[in-house]
Amino acid sequence: MRFAGKVAVVTGAASGIGKAAVLKLAGEGAHVFAADIDEAGGQALAAASNGKISFIRCDVTVPSDIEALMNAAAEKAGGIDIVFNNAAAGGDRAPIDEITPEGWDRSMDLILKSVAMGIRYASPHMKGRNGASIVNTASVAALGAGYSPTAYAVAKAGVLHLTKVAATDLAQYGIRVNAICPGFINTNIFTSSLDVPDDSKDAAKAIIADMSAHAQPVARGGQPEDIANAVAYLASEDSSFMTGTHMLVDGGLTIGQRHAWDPEAPGMFDALTAMEDAAKGGVGAGTAA
Repeated sequence: MRFAGKVAVVTGAASGIGKAAVLKLAGEGAHVFAADIDEAGGQALAAASNGKISFIRCDVTVPSDIEALMNAAAEKAGGIDIVFNNAAAGGDRAPIDEITPEGWDRSMDLILKSVAMGIRYASPHMKGRNGASIVNTASVAALGAGYSPTAYAVAKAGVLHLTKVAATDLAQYGIRVNAICPGFINTNIFTSSLDVPDDSKDAAKAIIADMSAHAQPVARGGQPEDIANAVAYLASEDSSFMTGTHMLVDGGLTIGQRHAWDPEAPGMFDALTAMEDAAKGGVGAGTAA
């Protein structure tokens, strides 16, 4: 019960990594404010929690929503101890020579600005709280090319640098700021980011799950719980000497993608694009998280 008496806020909480983190933090004693635009999913999560989880609707592309979320959590619980800035999606998939200014801005608002505003509006409620910790979801895409579309990769690299500079800004208040770089994690980000018909999404998820088991040296697909465990570590006093850094949780993906040791395997992004094309044809589909 590392988080007994603690108050946590998690964005993108209704599914995938966010949901796993909510359940992990609540399971270890925190009262968690789960935020998402998926009202049905968020309310179901809260309803099954015996009062340990509260749902608040929040669109992280709207700064006033983020401000209202943090204010509401602090008002109801007396402050905030832990924030997991997790909400994001794949963003605009166009290459740099084709992307529109609007597509670029939407991607930055969703993936990078949302994290900045999460820190901005949470931190006043965290000052002076013993063990205050902010965790941001970055990505292996922040560390190199070839893991995702361009806008997503640039935004996630921004999240990594934001984590460093925010850690220096907030150190005087006893607030630690760290990030997690997930690798290929089996979540809905793949089918939601790609143009996959609804009636093909189950087949797409099955293809992605099979592919993820062979995408990195660790021979299984990454699961949301793998990231939730890392979030809990960075949110806890177990990591009290860590700030301004990141944890890589990728099953070894960045050691070298599958084609680095299997000459017959395509690169990850090429494979995901091929699966999307297959899904459009009614067979099935899948950006590293």
